[in-house]
Amino acid sequence: MDFYVAGLNNVSSDLVQKQLEASNLAVPTVNADSFQTIYNSAVSMITETNDLSDAAETEEINFALGYSNDTHSLQIAQEKANIALQYTIAVRDRFLEAYNTIMNMQM
Repeated sequence: MDFYVAGLNNVSSDLVQKQLEASNLAVPTVNADSFQTIYNSAVSMITETNDLSDAAETEEINFALGYSNDTHSLQIAQEKANIALQYTIAVRDRFLEAYNTIMNMQM
């Protein structure tokens, strides 16, 4: 019940205001730094995914040219790149899902 009351901070009813004050829930505020933090995190995740993909590609080229015969490091590099890509895609999908949910909300 308290969760729903926290969103009603501009209601003039005394009962709702008292319940809001008693619930000890902070009304979320929008901070410009929070978007910048999320953006920087997303950019660093994409950069890291690209770096791991490049490392896997380098290992593949070295193995194909005969510079390396270590199949373990090749497989490890490929798996790291694959997992990073899957994680990045999962985060992107969640972000798009949240964006679409927000855009479909009725005011």
